[in-house]
Amino acid sequence: MTVRKPGPAGITIVALAIIGAIIYAASIVWTEILWFRQMSATRVILTQWGAHIGLFVVGFVVATALIFFSMSFAYRHRASSTRGEASAALRGYQEALEPMRRLAFWGVALFFGFSNGARLATEWRTLLQFLNRSSFGQVDPQFGLDISFFVFVLPALKVLVSFLMTVTSIGLVAAIIVSYLYGTIRLAPRPHASKQARLQTGMMAACLSLFIGVNYWLGRYELLTSDSGSIHGAMYSDINATLPAHSILAVISGLVAVLFVVAAFKGTWRLPVTGVAVTVVAALVLAGAYPALVEQFRVRPNQRTLESPYIQRNIDATLAAYGLDNVDYQTNYDAATTASAGQFDNDALTSQVRLLDPKVITKTVQQLQQSRLYYGFNSGMKVDRYNVGGERRDTVISVRELNLSGLSAEQQTWVNQHTVYTHGYGAVAAYGNQLTSDGLPSYWEQSVPSVGEMGDYEERVYFSPGSPDYSIVGAPEGADPQELDYPDDTAVGGQVSTTFTGNGGPSVGNVWNKLLYAIKFGSTDLFFSSQTNEASQILYDRDPLLRVSKVAPYLTLEQSAYPAVVDMDGDASTPKRLVWVVDAYTTTNNYPYAQHESLSDATVDSQSTQMGQYVQANKINYMRNSVKAVVDAYDGSVRLFRWDDQDPILRTWEKIYPGSVEPMSAISGDLMSHLRYPEDMFKVQRNLLATYHVTDAAGFYSGGDRWRLAEETSTYGAASSTDTSPRMDAAGNPLPAPTALQPPYYLTMQMPGQDSAEFSLTSVFVPGGGGEGRREAMAGFLAVDSETGNTPGQVREGYGKLRLLALPSSTTVPGPGQVQNKYDSDEKIATQLNLLNQADSTVIRGNLLTLPVGGGLLYVQPVYVQGTGSASYPVLRSVLTAFGDKVGFAPTLEESLRQLVSDDSGSSTSPGTTTPPSGDTSQSGASSSDASTQLSQAVSDAAQAMRDADAAMSKGDWTAYGEAQTRLHDALTRAEAAQAALGTSSSATPNSGTPTPTPSPSASATSGAQSGS
Repeated sequence: MTVRKPGPAGITIVALAIIGAIIYAASIVWTEILWFRQMSATRVILTQWGAHIGLFVVGFVVATALIFFSMSFAYRHRASSTRGEASAALRGYQEALEPMRRLAFWGVALFFGFSNGARLATEWRTLLQFLNRSSFGQVDPQFGLDISFFVFVLPALKVLVSFLMTVTSIGLVAAIIVSYLYGTIRLAPRPHASKQARLQTGMMAACLSLFIGVNYWLGRYELLTSDSGSIHGAMYSDINATLPAHSILAVISGLVAVLFVVAAFKGTWRLPVTGVAVTVVAALVLAGAYPALVEQFRVRPNQRTLESPYIQRNIDATLAAYGLDNVDYQTNYDAATTASAGQFDNDALTSQVRLLDPKVITKTVQQLQQSRLYYGFNSGMKVDRYNVGGERRDTVISVRELNLSGLSAEQQTWVNQHTVYTHGYGAVAAYGNQLTSDGLPSYWEQSVPSVGEMGDYEERVYFSPGSPDYSIVGAPEGADPQELDYPDDTAVGGQVSTTFTGNGGPSVGNVWNKLLYAIKFGSTDLFFSSQTNEASQILYDRDPLLRVSKVAPYLTLEQSAYPAVVDMDGDASTPKRLVWVVDAYTTTNNYPYAQHESLSDATVDSQSTQMGQYVQANKINYMRNSVKAVVDAYDGSVRLFRWDDQDPILRTWEKIYPGSVEPMSAISGDLMSHLRYPEDMFKVQRNLLATYHVTDAAGFYSGGDRWRLAEETSTYGAASSTDTSPRMDAAGNPLPAPTALQPPYYLTMQMPGQDSAEFSLTSVFVPGGGGEGRREAMAGFLAVDSETGNTPGQVREGYGKLRLLALPSSTTVPGPGQVQNKYDSDEKIATQLNLLNQADSTVIRGNLLTLPVGGGLLYVQPVYVQGTGSASYPVLRSVLTAFGDKVGFAPTLEESLRQLVSDDSGSSTSPGTTTPPSGDTSQSGASSSDASTQLSQAVSDAAQAMRDADAAMSKGDWTAYGEAQTRLHDALTRAEAAQAALGTSSSATPNSGTPTPTPSPSASATSGAQSGS
C-alpha cells in the first residue's frame, strides 16, 4: 500500500493553520509583553513566566523520566519464558500491547509528567519566596525556629515532598503493572518476583516510605499553623500527643524504608509487609486514637489549666501577626450619659461631624453634577480631607467617569465607543459637614471643566474602574483631535475635542500590532479602521485594581480604590494629578499560633457584600498594609511605595522583583496627606478585637467578655454605590438594612487621651452572645488614627495607633440598635418622619456616626428625603442625635445638639416647625375629627403640589414651579399643625397614615443652576 504525498492544497492548509496558530498565540503572549513593556514592568511578567516554565519543565522532566524509566526497566528485565494458564493469558495481553508498547509507555509517562509539572508550576510563588526568603527576627514558642521557617521554608518543603511522593507512587504502580504483565511478578499459585523486579519495587517502595516519613516529620511543624478547633495553633493534646506521634511515625517510616531495602536484596517480604502493617496501625492508634483519648480524659476535665499556656501563645501570636500588639486599651471607660448645658456648643465639635453620607449622596451628585448621560459616578463617593481656604476639611469626593451605556442606540458605534468617547472628566468634591440651605452638598469643586478650590490639575480620566474595555487614542502632532473632551455649548459643535498625549498603552501604529489586538479583542473594526495612525495607542486593562494586581501579583488588594488630586512630585509649578490610591497587603496563612481569618467573612458588611477578586489567599493569619499603590488616572502609570519597611514578606518580594517598589521617601508631601488607614485591614482587626481585646488566657477561655460588631441600622442597607433606594415592606414602609454589620466610618474626631482631633476610622462593639435576650448596649468603641500628615517621605507620628474604649458591663450607654429604637419609638420623631415618608417621597437614614464627646458617646445620623421618579435624589432634611437617654431631631446639627441638653429634648421640636401650645385650637382645629379632616386635606394638597412641581420642572416653567413650591410649603405647615393637634392619635404611629411628600429638586434644574454645565 503506497502512501500518497500531500498535495499543494494540503500543504497550504497545514501551513496556514500553523501560521494562524502562531498569530493567535502571539495575540495572547506578545500583547502581554507589549503591555508590561509599556508599564516598564517587563521583568514582572518574565519572572512569572520564567518561574512557571522552569518549574513545569523540572516537574515534567523528572516525572516523565522517572515513570518512563520505571516502566522501561521493568520491561527490559521481563521473564524470558512463562508457563501455566495464567501465563498464557498474559501472553495474549503482551502480544496485543507489543505493537504499541513504546507509544503506550511514552503516553503514560508524558501524561503524568505533564499533570505533575503543571501542578508544580502553580507553586511558583512558594518556591520563589523560599529561594529569596527574609528573616522575621522572631521565633516560635515551641521549636525556637525563626518565623520565616514556617512562612517560607516549610511550605516549599511540603510542595517538594508531595511532588516526590506522587511521582514515586505513580512510578511504583507502573512498574508493578508492567512486571505483572510480563511475568516477573506473579501472584499465583504463590506470590513471587524475579530478582530485578524485587530490586526495583523494593528500592522504589523504600523511597516512598522515606518520603512518607519526611512528610510525618514536617507535619510536626504544621501543627503550629493548624486551624482546627476554635483556637488555632497547637494545643495541649497536639503538643503532648500528636507531635510525639508524628515523630514516632516518621521514625517507623524510616525503619520500614530500611526493611524494603533489605527485602530488595534478601528476597523476603515479610519484614517490610509487617512494617507497613505496623505503620498503618501506629498511625491509627498514635495519630488518631491516642490524641482523642488524651483530649477526652485528660484535657476536657482540666481544660482551663492545661490549655492556658497554649491559649496565651495564640493570643500573643495573633496580636503580633495582625499588628494589634500595641493597642491603647482603656478599660471600663465610664461614659457620661447626661449632657450639661453648653456641652455641645462649640464650633470644633460641629465641624468634626461629617453629615454627608457618601453612599446616600452619590445619587444626588449623579443628578446634579453628571453634566451628560455619558458621564457617571459609578465608583461612588469617598471620604478624604483637603486643605480648603487654608483649613483642613473633611471632604466627599468622586470622579466623573465615562459611562458608555449613557449613549443612545444610534451613538453606540465602534468609532464612538472606542475612538471618540475615550475618557471621563474631572472630580467633584463637597464639604463633608456643610450643606446648602436646600439640604444639598456644598461643592468646593464642581462642573465641567472643573471650577473651585482644587487648583490646576489634569482632569481627563482615561483610567478608572468604569472605563471601556479598550480605547484607541493618540495622533501625530498637528492632526485634528477626534476624542470628545467635554461638552461646551459655546464651542463649535457643542463640544471641545482633544488628543491623548501621554504614554498610556502599547502602540497600534503598525499592521502587526493592529492584527494582534484585533484578534485579542475580537474586532475586525480595530484592524480595518482608518481612525488609527502611526501615533495611535490602545488603552486597556484600565481598572486601577487590575493594573496594580498585574504589576504586583504577590499583593492582596483593598476592595476598591479611592481618588485624590495631588502634587505627585512636590513641584508646585506643574499641574496636580488625579490619581487612584490602592491599599495593598502582604499576607500569609502560615504564621505559627496566629488565629486564621477568612477575608470574605471579615471584610463583608452592609456596604460591602463580597471580597474583591484580587486576593492571594482568602484564609490568612498574618496581614500587613505594606504597600501604597498609586495609579495615574490620565496615563495609567502605576507607582508602588513601600509603606512597611519591616515586613519580611515584602522584603522577600523585593528580592524577587528588585526596584519595583519605591521607598517611602519618594512620597511627596501632598500625596502623603491623602493616604490613610485602609478599611479592609481595619475590618479584619476589629473582627479579631471582638474577642482578642481580652489578652489574659484565663479570661479569654471563659469568654465572658466577648463582643460582637454592631449591626447596620440605616434604611439603604447593602445597595450598590449608586442605588440609594431604601428597602420597603408590602405597605410601602422603609425597612432596616438586611442583617449585616455596620461598616467602619471615616471622620475627624478626638479620642480620650488623644491630643487633637484627627482623621480616623471607627467602629462600634456590643456585648456578644446569642438568642433573643442578647444585649444591644454599647460594649466598646474602636478608632484608629488615620492621619498620615503632609511631610514628604515621612508618616506623621501617631498614625496607625489603635485606641479601644471598653465600657463596663453595667453601662447604660445605648448601642446603635438601641439608639435606632429610640428614634423609632419616639412618638413625635416618628410622626415627623411619617409626614416626610409617604406618597411621593421616602425617608432615607444615613450613616449612624458615633463620636466620643464630653466624656460620653454622641450619636449623629443624617436624615434624607428622596422623591419618586427617575430624576429624584436624596436631600438632607434633618439630623438625629442621641446622648445617653436624650435624643434630638432638628433641621440642623446645632439645633439637634441643643435639644440634648434641654429639659424636653429631641421630640419637642419638629424640623422647621414649632409645636402649638397646649389648648391652642386656632391651629390644631376645634376637635380631633376636624384635625383629622385638615390633615387629610393637607396631605392631598401636598401630593398635588409635588406633582405640579415635577410637571413644571419637566417643562422648564419656573414660574409654575415656584407657585407649586409655595403651595407645597403651605400644605406641609397645615399638615404638621393638624398632626400636632391630633396628639397621640393612630395617624401618629410610625407605620400608619399617609405622610406628606417633600419636594425633590429636578436634576436638570438644579444642575443647571449649580454647575452651569
